[in-house]
Amino acid sequence: AMAAERALAMATCTAPVNIAVIKYWGKRDTDLILPINSSLSVTLHQDQLKTTTTAAASRDFTEDRLWLNGKEADVGHPRVQACLREVRRLARKRRGGSEDAATLSLSYKVHIASENNFPTAAGLASSAAGYACLVSALARLYGVEEELSEVARRGSGSACRSMFGGFVQWQRGERPDGTDSLALQVAPETHWPELRILVLVVSGEKKPVGSTAGMQTSVETSPLLKHRAEVVVPERLAQMMRHIRERDFEGFGQLAMRDSNQFHATCLDTFPPIFYLTDLSRHIIALAHRYNAHHGHTKVAYTFDAGPNAVIFALADTVAEFVEVLRRSFPPATNGDRFVRGLPVGSAALAAPQPQWGGSLHAVGLPGVPDLCPAPQPGPGPQLVDDPSQHLLGADGLP
Repeated sequence: AMAAERALAMATCTAPVNIAVIKYWGKRDTDLILPINSSLSVTLHQDQLKTTTTAAASRDFTEDRLWLNGKEADVGHPRVQACLREVRRLARKRRGGSEDAATLSLSYKVHIASENNFPTAAGLASSAAGYACLVSALARLYGVEEELSEVARRGSGSACRSMFGGFVQWQRGERPDGTDSLALQVAPETHWPELRILVLVVSGEKKPVGSTAGMQTSVETSPLLKHRAEVVVPERLAQMMRHIRERDFEGFGQLAMRDSNQFHATCLDTFPPIFYLTDLSRHIIALAHRYNAHHGHTKVAYTFDAGPNAVIFALADTVAEFVEVLRRSFPPATNGDRFVRGLPVGSAALAAPQPQWGGSLHAVGLPGVPDLCPAPQPGPGPQLVDDPSQHLLGADGLP
């Protein structure tokens, strides 16, 4: 009876986006996805940004299939295959080679459906959440509970960091086989309750140069990147871990901004140069510095990944005021008021209009106003979805 019940096995997981505060840029091994430097990130709460993935296996499936956001995609993609292969290998190892009737046959084909609730490939780390989610769902399907960040890394480097909540370090590792290039939690999501994160979506378009191609061009052509990886990052990593441990926002914020700026400088130092920041991104950078200067200390900090979208860190007591400053700088009228979608900020009554913050931005008449995607706090790692109604695949194994 048990074997018959296993005719269709299904597991659904969600996984979070992570935002690097010490950036990963550059691989020393493109096949195993081994980085030239360690990196450190904050996992965002899944209320706002997450990937959901359902993996199903059945003896009735004739081939492996994959659907992304409702459209069928290439399941033969080398990175998807690497994840499938690794999870199946771990499952085989776990069973000691014995196929017990109660366990899912490893020869069954799988159907995988994955959905993001945010723009894919627009600099919102969709590949990290996507591969962390894929690996979590497959591991659940096959009953694998090993260290999975190494498997997720084979899908997308930054995905290994989405396997944990809170504050996460991806260790560079030394071994050529990559077995020590893993993610570790530096502090749990509960460690810094006052920390808040705002995602400013400047553009939901696909970026001009994908990060995979971009970072390898940087590795080949940028002397600044080599200096960064060998000299700058090791020191910054230790400092950033200390700032997080001590919940020192001044130190954390300054270093996050400096590291983001240096990462974009290495893009500029790449030949031919790569530009991820747009005029709007640069306006947000200028606004953050003006806002901090006005207050006399670091109250907001920006970081940008390989795309134009800004992630702003602030403490809870700053959010409402800074959102008001953003509203005045980028009037929401031109944006159908979607600007502060779902953000429970409370309206900060600012004493008086502060022209030194927003004045110059009004005048620019910016075409694209950033959408604000609230992700109030750091959040947990991948979660199992128990509710069967949440599966992305039906009883027939199709979306």
